[in-house]
Amino acid sequence: MERTELEAKVRNFLIEDLEVEEEKIFPDAKLKEDMGIDSLDFVDIVVIVERNFGFVIKPEEMAGVDTYSKFCDYIATKVG
Repeated sequence: MERTELEAKVRNFLIEDLEVEEEKIFPDAKLKEDMGIDSLDFVDIVVIVERNFGFVIKPEEMAGVDTYSKFCDYIATKVG
């Protein structure tokens, strides 16, 4: 999957499923502080990522994944 396609999928589910405002999504945007994603949203993200990308997020692998760009990087490493 191309990086641009991956980022478009992530951006889409952030906007559609988690109701993140589009202007709050930029590479260095902090998931919690800037986008307002809380622990309940992360539960939804696990389900959405599994449905859209075919793998299960392991919480220990998300350590240090705190920005939109790092989140996309994490997904990219898992989908090849």
